[in-house]
Amino acid sequence: MLSAMSAIAEIAGSADPGAVKVDSSGKGLDALASVRTGSTERTPFGALLTDAVGQIGQLESQARAAVDGLITGSGVDVHQAMIATEKADMAFELALAVRNKAVQAYQSVMAMQF
Repeated sequence: MLSAMSAIAEIAGSADPGAVKVDSSGKGLDALASVRTGSTERTPFGALLTDAVGQIGQLESQARAAVDGLITGSGVDVHQAMIATEKADMAFELALAVRNKAVQAYQSVMAMQF
């Protein structure tokens, strides 16, 4: 999820319209690169967002499980629980920032007079 969301943020903030970077995992950015370069294989933006939201949900459930394990004393260390909760928090904050930018862009388009 983070790779897809960071890809969206990277492309949205890119000064060079043709520049697309590939992350170390190679996932997420390939779909965006194919859309940007005009390749025959296209991934809809909505599918990327749906995938990103699903991955945020997975991170949140992992964080919840880590915190539950910490509370019950089932072998989860404090640092593991904190890392899991911070990952979920950062993913949510990134998704929220992308949503805010999309709403801002929509409002900007709707405010245009033709």
